[in-house]
Amino acid sequence: MPLAVCEAAEALAPVECQVKWPNDVWLGERKLAGILIEARPPEWAIIGVGLNLSIPDDSFPDDLRWSATSLGHGVDAIGALDALRVALGRWTAAEPEEVVAGFDARDALRGRKVAWEAAADAGNHGEGVADGIDDRGNLVVITDAGDRLSLGAGEVSLAL
Repeated sequence: MPLAVCEAAEALAPVECQVKWPNDVWLGERKLAGILIEARPPEWAIIGVGLNLSIPDDSFPDDLRWSATSLGHGVDAIGALDALRVALGRWTAAEPEEVVAGFDARDALRGRKVAWEAAADAGNHGEGVADGIDDRGNLVVITDAGDRLSLGAGEVSLAL
């Protein structure tokens, strides 16, 4: 859950993180972490977190230097794992309203022009302005035509 990763990163270093729907964590509009979740609630969930801890900017491949970043501040994997365990425990026990409010407070896309691809529940592609998430965690987008869409899946990027 990206909220837990934000909270863990902020417990480890003097940073402020945002969430790019659905599962990316941004630091200064650059990707700090990505989260993959496979779940069959309430039976089980598998959560994979890729959190860049100590990669110097010039060590990223050329095509990632503008989009990726690292936490730095001497943070090591053991400290990050401990902080993530605490934050995950808190957020997995949170009420849905708290999760939506937490996401709203960290929403990197709200009010920004976005484009999406392969969102099966809202057409194959489109553009609009992100307007937060709904109570199911779907991204809400207002299209140029004024339609309000709820995107449950797909790749979303900032529109140029």
